[in-house]
Amino acid sequence: MAVPKGSGFSPVRRTVPEVGAPDAIDLSRGTPTEQRINQYRKRRYEALHPANPVAVKRKQEGKLSARERIELLVDSGSFQEIDLFARHRATGFGMQERRFAGDGVVTGFGTVDGRPLAVYAYDATVFGGSLGEVTAEKIMKLQDLALRDRVPIVGINDSGGARIQEGVVALAGYAGIFRRNVEASGVIPQITSIAGPCTGGAVYSPAITDFIFMVANQGYMFITGPEVIRVTTGENTTFEELGGGLVHSTTSGVAHFLTQNDEDCALQIRRLLSYLPSSADEQPPYRPPADDPDRVIPELQDLVPDSPNLPYDMREAITRVLDPESFLEVQPLFAANMVVGLGRLNGHVVGIVANQPKVLAGAIDIGASTKAARFIRFCDAFGIPVISFVDVPGYLPGTSQEHGGIIRHGAKLLYAYAEATVPKLTLITRKDYGGAYCVMASKQLGADLNYAWPSAEIAVMGPEAAVNIIYKREIAADPQPEVKRRQLVEDYVRRFANPYVAAERGYVDDVIEPQHTRRTLVRGLELCLRKRETRTPRKHGNIPL
Repeated sequence: MAVPKGSGFSPVRRTVPEVGAPDAIDLSRGTPTEQRINQYRKRRYEALHPANPVAVKRKQEGKLSARERIELLVDSGSFQEIDLFARHRATGFGMQERRFAGDGVVTGFGTVDGRPLAVYAYDATVFGGSLGEVTAEKIMKLQDLALRDRVPIVGINDSGGARIQEGVVALAGYAGIFRRNVEASGVIPQITSIAGPCTGGAVYSPAITDFIFMVANQGYMFITGPEVIRVTTGENTTFEELGGGLVHSTTSGVAHFLTQNDEDCALQIRRLLSYLPSSADEQPPYRPPADDPDRVIPELQDLVPDSPNLPYDMREAITRVLDPESFLEVQPLFAANMVVGLGRLNGHVVGIVANQPKVLAGAIDIGASTKAARFIRFCDAFGIPVISFVDVPGYLPGTSQEHGGIIRHGAKLLYAYAEATVPKLTLITRKDYGGAYCVMASKQLGADLNYAWPSAEIAVMGPEAAVNIIYKREIAADPQPEVKRRQLVEDYVRRFANPYVAAERGYVDDVIEPQHTRRTLVRGLELCLRKRETRTPRKHGNIPL
């Protein structure tokens, strides 16, 4: 598979375990030690090359096995499997006659670009990849290993859910996995790939992890399936309509990345890992830049339109300021009025949070609040500085937003910014109005350095709305109300809708030319990387979930 030019991360490689076929092995000859070794080789070969009808059919259909998916992800020859010979202990329902090696999940560790990684993949050829007691024990052992050794963990889901034949033991296994997900949260990166079905209670482990990748037209997630919905509500739907990758990437916001196939999914996970530290105890991986930290960007001089009502693409500012081809957008299809992602600035990993004027004029709604808040908290947990690009007219008005809980959800974003102790830099490109000014990494909320372009407008509300409220009676009494309104708006813009009133009070540290944005942010970041901040000791805060 071709790797994008300048991507800086290694390509995906497929490897095959080097295990010879046991056909020529005579188990009755040789010394006792040789016989035992031959028996081991036979067992290992049979475990790695299952001959059950489901596995054979799957291979004929061209579908990847659990081990092949892992081999796509890790460096060539680096995967070390554990618990290969584990088998279930269940009885009844004919289970004792069907005891497959591995019991429905492949677990182990390897490396990605030379860095250690724990990984597991459900094996859909064994009881549909369902989770039983031993399956859960294998995953929990790997989770404990990853947390103890402070390495990221990736789970590849292709499972039919809890193994019905094992009853409550399977449910207890899920609970144990969930608890370990919570214990590892904020300590090691946790990543999930949905490469097949993931239904019922099984969906909660991915939901707790930091990032979810879904394979289009292949992976799906839901709590209750189409048939249950049809029986209980009379509504007809399909797997894809209910919980496919596109739905969770655009509507629910459950998924962070939508990939084309298994190969693309492995490639994108490898790219994401290149930005992440192995644990919260380490610094994010630094990559020496080829770009000039003082690079002037003349294209930014006229990026913001003269009219405050015309849109522009904030990604243009982001990608031009960051190191070339380093921006990895997270959840690009969900809540598009807010842009979040990872990138590099002068070689340092940074998190980007930005309003998008192209969508809803950049107004903050429920989806944008929850999307940005969770991303900021992830960055803070793993020591990734946050840079905010601000152009926001306020919170999105409307009964649907108010009834949907915009007050509570909007407070999540405020809480996340205020709680974060990583370096926080803010750039105001145009509008920064009302309560949204407070929320979007303002100086008073704890931002370390705040900058503004000359086009910035920092005020309680937009000039026209402010004039209509403040001078309502004067305008109504004037013989030429429209002329009077226009004059008052121009006066309000001159006096208030600019960055200089905030700069006079120190709320903005400097007003800069757009073309010098990269140089300014690089210098600010280099300073703030030395930041040390502690919080008041407490068990934990109570974020408005």
